[in-house]
Amino acid sequence: MLNWTKLLNESRRKDRLKAVDISATANGRFEIERDYDRILFSAPTRRLADKTQVFPLDKNDSVRNRLTHSHEVATLARSIGLRLVYENEGIFCEAGSSQFLQRSIPALLAAIGLVHDMGNPPFGHQGEYAIRNWFVKNKPDIFGESDEGASDFLNFDGNAQTVRLVSKLQILNDQFGLNLTYATLAALIKYPVSTEGIDKEKWKKQGFFKSEAKIVAEVWEATGLSEGIRHPLTYIMEACDDIAYSVLDAEDTVKKGLASYYDLLRYLEKNCAEDPVAQGVVAAARKHSSEFEQGSLSPQELNDCSMQMFRVHAITAMVKAVVEQFSVLSNDFVGGQQIYKGIMSVSPAAKFCSVLKDFDMAYGFKHKSVLELELRGNNYIEETMDMLWVGIHGRLSKGFKSETPFGKYVYSRISESYRRIFSDPGNDLSVGYKEAQLLADAISGMTDSYLITLHSELKPLYDRHCS
Repeated sequence: MLNWTKLLNESRRKDRLKAVDISATANGRFEIERDYDRILFSAPTRRLADKTQVFPLDKNDSVRNRLTHSHEVATLARSIGLRLVYENEGIFCEAGSSQFLQRSIPALLAAIGLVHDMGNPPFGHQGEYAIRNWFVKNKPDIFGESDEGASDFLNFDGNAQTVRLVSKLQILNDQFGLNLTYATLAALIKYPVSTEGIDKEKWKKQGFFKSEAKIVAEVWEATGLSEGIRHPLTYIMEACDDIAYSVLDAEDTVKKGLASYYDLLRYLEKNCAEDPVAQGVVAAARKHSSEFEQGSLSPQELNDCSMQMFRVHAITAMVKAVVEQFSVLSNDFVGGQQIYKGIMSVSPAAKFCSVLKDFDMAYGFKHKSVLELELRGNNYIEETMDMLWVGIHGRLSKGFKSETPFGKYVYSRISESYRRIFSDPGNDLSVGYKEAQLLADAISGMTDSYLITLHSELKPLYDRHCS
């Protein structure tokens, strides 16, 4: 049985080294509130502005990137948190004062919403596929006959990289990363299993790497969680990601001219005509678009304004569904019950959300222009990994395979903090694992533009190196 007092643990890993306990507030803030600020001002958050959400390298500033997506997820999560603590505070019984709950719950949800994609590589999910494919092709060269740790990279996922970034890679002056509270660390672990715990019927991805397993175990002990048991607030963050993905990616698809607002309405009417949530949203949206049609708007303005109002009604309906469903299920979550497909899948908005995602896939993600850019991104990533590998492989072993002029140079182009962790004598992982992880760290930390620039810089040098 979980309890909210431990689930909202304000302590930090670094606190264990302090002689006295810290105050419950700092500069007028509760500790959990400080987590959002630490995430917001970190360099990896800023880099999200040049990482693909859906449409790579888009020149239209109004089309979302990974940072705008993350801010929108954070805002939705904070909004739901505010509704829960003001409308149904009893959910979090005996977890602290009303002031603590009213400030900490929304802040925690905003923090995990903002950070949830921090570990994603350039070019979105295509980047994850490219990294996995590279490791599949090069597994014998990296791990030899041993499979120790190989599955972490054959199943590489941005969620696990996020945990690594905030708990270790984002170095200040020690080994604690951003030193977030136990509550925030626990709630940002979207999949509460290691690679060995991946199950197509349960948690479909890993939530952390072998290299962070001890940290995650410490977080779980501090919050009362354990392998396979997700923090209840993670469900809200996941649902907000679903809302942003389904509604806002549809808006971007329309904004790019890959489909129209009327295409979207027709798709919904065809595929979920009997769904009450869809019916309500479509009816409200049509009422507004009919009013807009009476004005002097151009066809493009009419399309844009109508889509904006659709977004408002769709988000309102889906947020309402999540608030109500979490309120119903909160006691089950505290009792350890898991919903592997997420809270949205059992909410009144489940069908509506699913059909919107189908629309996004059919009209946006599978458009030939998107597929072409994804292919380019895939090639940039795999070729850059080939080049970086020259500088990484063998560096920790006798023989110094990477001690060539090109190897030395390309190694110097990797983040100094990542290299420090890689070469740390206290890092007791296998050489193959450490080499693979440095490569994954380096690629994941790049933005779309930086990756392309680095690729262009290194490719001529690499070709001469190989000749």
